[in-house]
Amino acid sequence: MARLQVSIPEEMREWIAAQVASGEYADIGDYIRDLVRYDRREREAVRLALIEGEESGVSPLKVGDIIAAAQREREPAR
Repeated sequence: MARLQVSIPEEMREWIAAQVASGEYADIGDYIRDLVRYDRREREAVRLALIEGEESGVSPLKVGDIIAAAQREREPAR
């Protein structure tokens, strides 16, 4: 396995140490590997969403219509 040396602020080091101390991760490397896996999944999800959006074609709606519809969906039912 390759080794990687990284400099980070103390606040971040403390955060990582706390995540390891929580018992969810075996060590710092385990935490960092999990972050990289998460980042890869998120980037792939965005890539697929962009492809889906491109393949869906052009919407007849205007941006204002889309925003208004989203706001109506967030409003509590009366």
